[in-house]
Parts: sequence; C-alpha cells; structure tokens
Amino acid sequence: MNTAVEICGVKFKNPVMNASGTFGSGMEYSELVDLNRLGAIVTKGVAKVPWEGNPTPRVAETSSGMLNAIGLQNPGIDVFIERDLEFLKNYDTNVIVNVCGHSVEEYVEAVERLADCGNVSMLEINVSCPNVHEGGIAFGTDPRALEEITKAVKKAARQPVIMKLSPNVTSIAEMAKAAEAAGADAVSLINTITGMKIDIYKRSFLLANRTGGLSGPAIKPVAVRMVYEAAHAVKIPVIGMGGIATAEDAIEFIMAGASAVAVGMMNFHDPRTMLKLIEGIERFMEEQGIDDLSEITGIL
Repeated sequence: MNTAVEICGVKFKNPVMNASGTFGSGMEYSELVDLNRLGAIVTKGVAKVPWEGNPTPRVAETSSGMLNAIGLQNPGIDVFIERDLEFLKNYDTNVIVNVCGHSVEEYVEAVERLADCGNVSMLEINVSCPNVHEGGIAFGTDPRALEEITKAVKKAARQPVIMKLSPNVTSIAEMAKAAEAAGADAVSLINTITGMKIDIYKRSFLLANRTGGLSGPAIKPVAVRMVYEAAHAVKIPVIGMGGIATAEDAIEFIMAGASAVAVGMMNFHDPRTMLKLIEGIERFMEEQGIDDLSEITGIL
C-alpha cells in the first residue's frame, strides 16, 4: 500500500500533518510523538517581529470543539529561525512554515528571511490576519486583497506557497480561484470559524477578545463541504482540515478532493491522533483493497 503523496513537487511519506497553531514547532510534542512518522510538521504562525497575542482568557471549551483567541502569539522570525528551525533539522519530515503579518510588507519580509532556510519545504500563508491598511479586514475575506498578498509572497518566496483560506466568506470557491489566479501553488482549508461564548452567570464574554476561532469536530461537516467546493474549483492541490479526529474523517476529506489532511484541535485531546490516523488510513486501504491513495483522492 502506497500512502505517499506529492504536492507541488514535494514528496510526503503520508498525507498526515498537523494544523498550524496546534503543535508549536513540534518541540514539546516530540516527547509524546515520533515526529519522523508524520508527513509534515506545520509550524505555528511566525511574523517579522514578536507578537504578544491577545489578553487572557483566550481559550474556551465548547460542545464538540473549542474557541481560541490566542492572537498568533509568536517569538518573531529571528528567534524562530535560530531555535525552532534548528530543532527541526533533527527530524526526517517536511517542514511547512506558517507565516502571518499585518501588512503585505510584513509578510514579504518574513518570507524573504525564510528563503535561504534549507529545511523549509513549503510556506503556508495565514490570510486570516487583519490588514492594518484596510481597516482591519482580514486578507482572506476579500478576493482582491487575497490576490495582492499571494502575488507579493510568490514573488519573494523560493519555496512552494500554500495559501491558508478563511471559511468566513460567502464563496470559498471564489477565494480558492483568486489564490490560484495570483500564482498560489496550493491552498489549505479551513481555518477556524468565528464564534462567541457568553458566561451567563458573570454576564460577560468568556473570551477577553469577545470572539474566537471555533475548531474541533463541530466544524467538520462545514470543512468537508468547503474542501469539496475548493477542490472542484481549482486545479492546484488542496490540503484539508477542520475537525478531523479519526481516520474515517481524514478519508472523507481525501475523497472530497484533499491531497493531504491536517489535524488541529485533536492534538490537545490526544497527542497521538496523527499517528492513529496514519495507521487507520493504512488499515482502511488494506481492508478495501486500495493499493495507492491516489485511487480514492477526489473520487466524488
């Protein structure tokens, strides 16, 4: 059975990776998970300069999921390169660096710093960040802003570029097409869905930020639908995520058109979830007489 996949010329031993922001850069999880078995490690978002993130409380449990308003806290590109990327050189797996910023210039400067880092296989661009020059509207909710940031990043990048799409839009297919038209090598989706939780006894918002990103099994049906729509709208590869908890969940995304899948919230619930997915996909293929994962990729 062949579970290997190739995305934008990069070969993955299997289609399973973590979703950005749920795994750090793998350092803490390495005590619990053999990182070498993963198809890729996707780092937490990194910016040109350190970001403090939002005030606490910034995480809340919900039915079948969680809300987070971390605010993309990160140490900045200098510390990231010296600490995180150096650590990841010890492992035999692809490294995908998630990049964030508040302006096109901030994205480009971070991407330029990563250009010569030999162990960075791909870049994932988080377009759910607020565009400070456009009144705080996220880059990923406006097709024109998405095209602008994609073109700028592609011009500066030496690695293949994945645009991570926001689900908080009217048409995910339109956004995927905009990214493809601007030169994106692949798209990943979905990022978290904006939500809110209220403490009825304190009569206040549970998160200091008022709203947060909803993730976990609760959003999976929405994510599968959006991955299907995006995969049928563009010719570039799609990486699917959103509520994946089991191998069956992952296979749904693959059948919907995802070339690879990413696990997010479940890493907090069970750090071995990704390993269970890898084993479960292999078991499914054996039971169903599937020799190569490509046989079921996008079959719907």
